[in-house]
Amino acid sequence: MTELISSKLEALINNVQMAMEVTQILLNAQAVDGAVRKQAEENLKQFQEQNLPSFLFSLAGELANDDKPAESRKLAGLILKNALDAKEQHRKIEFVQRWLSLDPTLKAQIKAFLLRTLSSPSLEARSTASQVIAKVAGIELPHKQWPELIGSLLSNVHQLPAPTRQATLETLGYICEEVSPDVVDQDHVNKILTAVVQGMNSTEENNDVRLAAIRALYNALGFAQANFSNDMERDYIMRIVCEATLSPEVKIRRAAFECLVAISSTYYEKLAPYIQDIFNITAKAVREDEEPVALQAIEFWSSICDEEIDILEEYGGDFSGDSDIPCFYFIKQALSFLVPMLLETLLKQEEDQDQDEGAWNIAMAGGTCLGLVARTVGDDIVPLVMPFIEENITKPDWRQREAATYAFGSILEGPSPDKLVPLVNMASNFMLSALMKDPNNHVKDTTAWTLGRMFEFLHGSALDTPIITPANCQQIITVLLQSMKDVPNVAEKACGALYFLAQGFEDAGSASSPLTPFFQEIVHALLTATHREDAGESRLRTAAYEALNEVVRCSNDETAPMVVQLVPLIMMELHQTLENQKVSTDERQNELQGLLCGCLQVIIQKLGSSEPTKYHFMQYADQIMGLFLRVFASRSATAHEEAMLAIGALAYATGSDFAKYMPEFYKYLEMGLQNFEDYQVCAITVGVVGDVCRALEEKVLPYCDGIMTQLLKDLSSNQLHRSVKPPIFSCFGDIALAIGENFEKYLLYAMPMLQSAAELSAHTAGADDDMTEYTNSLRNGILEAYSGIFQGFKGSPKTQLLMPYAPHVLQFLDSLYMEKDMDDVVTKTAIGVLGDLADTLGSNAGPLIQQSVSSKDFLKECLSSDDHLIKESAEWAKLAISRAISC
Repeated sequence: MTELISSKLEALINNVQMAMEVTQILLNAQAVDGAVRKQAEENLKQFQEQNLPSFLFSLAGELANDDKPAESRKLAGLILKNALDAKEQHRKIEFVQRWLSLDPTLKAQIKAFLLRTLSSPSLEARSTASQVIAKVAGIELPHKQWPELIGSLLSNVHQLPAPTRQATLETLGYICEEVSPDVVDQDHVNKILTAVVQGMNSTEENNDVRLAAIRALYNALGFAQANFSNDMERDYIMRIVCEATLSPEVKIRRAAFECLVAISSTYYEKLAPYIQDIFNITAKAVREDEEPVALQAIEFWSSICDEEIDILEEYGGDFSGDSDIPCFYFIKQALSFLVPMLLETLLKQEEDQDQDEGAWNIAMAGGTCLGLVARTVGDDIVPLVMPFIEENITKPDWRQREAATYAFGSILEGPSPDKLVPLVNMASNFMLSALMKDPNNHVKDTTAWTLGRMFEFLHGSALDTPIITPANCQQIITVLLQSMKDVPNVAEKACGALYFLAQGFEDAGSASSPLTPFFQEIVHALLTATHREDAGESRLRTAAYEALNEVVRCSNDETAPMVVQLVPLIMMELHQTLENQKVSTDERQNELQGLLCGCLQVIIQKLGSSEPTKYHFMQYADQIMGLFLRVFASRSATAHEEAMLAIGALAYATGSDFAKYMPEFYKYLEMGLQNFEDYQVCAITVGVVGDVCRALEEKVLPYCDGIMTQLLKDLSSNQLHRSVKPPIFSCFGDIALAIGENFEKYLLYAMPMLQSAAELSAHTAGADDDMTEYTNSLRNGILEAYSGIFQGFKGSPKTQLLMPYAPHVLQFLDSLYMEKDMDDVVTKTAIGVLGDLADTLGSNAGPLIQQSVSSKDFLKECLSSDDHLIKESAEWAKLAISRAISC
């Protein structure tokens, strides 16, 4: 007992000591000396774990104290912010609960420190405090705590000194970014917008205040629905934003255009009265202003294109007067002014933009916008762009030739093939010649990209007039293969063009493809490109493997023997990377392993899809599997993903013979299912479990206990990314289909999980688009599980075991039908489940289906669906139900 008291006392003394020495510890945590830094980090960790309230209080006190060093204040604020928020959802929830459970008096003291820091002379301290206040607000406001926060920030905001005004506006902006609009009442929203718009006004003399106000408006736009619906308020906000685009200060002009971009997507339907003025302002900025401002001005028009493309796609151009969001055709109306402005930007290239992967400049932004305009208005753009191309394509100045080529490439998606094919046929010889002979690498880079776009959008079995003919095919291939020897950025684009060239012949079936005579030559050139010393530059190696995969995928029976010959070559390369890894830990080896596993996956799928080629391929299966298992010993998540996908393809190709690999492979399968951190690996492994089940059927039984245990653990975990959960449910269905009535022992665990997930996913009122999409994928996973379980038990004497669950399944289908927000995939699976239930349970299901609220209406609706897959499923369900009812 005495020892316990003394250890507690010691810990308390340590905490007091640390609280007193927190400044020094924070400075030491940034020391150059590694040992000093490590010790300080340990001290901070210990302090946090042993006495969190005192730790947070000390950090807030440090941040608020103007006598402390800037470095310790900055780190104190950063640690405080990180103690309130995390990227991972499960940790975020944990931190929220932790903060809410702290003593209210302590929290009030911390918040007082933070608010006080907004008046600090130090810009960095003020800015850090703004972010921390917003994090606290993000936790407390939704829980109806700290109701006085916004009022206290707004009180006397205009009488405060400029630095405090700036910090206050910055804080309001961060709060709007952090919390959802329904958390702040309209009265507070009005006051925030009033303060923000006043801060933006040109009468505000302090530029920092004005900039903070504009950024705050950017974050607050989602709150301003009511204000944008009021003509006077909207006019005033728009006037102030447009005025700010003319400020002498470049940062303010840029931020004002960023606001206009956000307004264009949030309030597209309110823009009509301002669009002419905005065009004039953006045109001036694009032609005369500095690049950061001009880029945002172009972005405004790209954003309008995005909105109009979405509307036109959703409504199919068929607008009635009561359409929710009518299309105002702003792009069409501005076309004759907008296109010349964008064409001018194409001439503002940078010398080295092709070498820099992350490059973004006015020319690239203008070309991207031109491409979006083409998708928005279609054929109408062609006559406006062609004169520019014809005038510049042969000019001595490389900038003019490159701009003309870029303009042509940019308009190849959107206009109709009828309009474009004649132009492409006229231009292709010129383009091929330019790719070989133009003295400038920029021009060659853009030419290869444009050829790729021609093949992507105007080449394929769906088009009446082919642009690739026996007459020009050889020339095209010769030029592309030659260009693969060019500088890396040009070679990479040539690989991209070849990728789309091959893809266009995908639907040729077993008919002879024009690429067949050149298959060996193409494969050789691509493999040679992957071995170049400089293949790591400009994504060349990756592009060459992607093109090789596509050439293999779209090849036909004639070239199958050559694809078989590829197997030992790629295996040898993979073996080499594994040997190299023994002597060096080069990151490039991991990347290369991923690419080679991806290539083998495509080859396995190709050769495994027909019996004659599968026979030749099987001689390599053992060695290939051995190589894949060795890849798992490496530390690269990318290589693991690709190896796992390739093993899935191998399981599919080898069928029940895959059983011999399971004893060795199972441990990696289990590791993949436990990999919460690289959740993509986990998701892919779940998919591979499905492949293995389909391949092995009942032979998978010995491994099912382990697999099901891990899948149930994954579902129960709050650490696993939510996107993995729908495929896990589908996987239940795969397992049940494979092992049939042996699934009996898992019903007790799987069914309650499915039921609770079904209840959660049935109602989605008020969900945003992302949530709706996720919910539909969750519903589909649950339905696929039910479908697999019903089908697995069909014909078994144990079907009675499913009866207790049938009412819930029907209830789930009822609630989905009532919600009316299923996508087509879910609708097809749902009506299929209704059929599976009737088919498996037979006469026992008849009365239940007849009592179901909506089965009859749902079936009727699906039978008259335009989607032939839904209709097909519904016809099978109708047959199964009528059999069950008539029994």
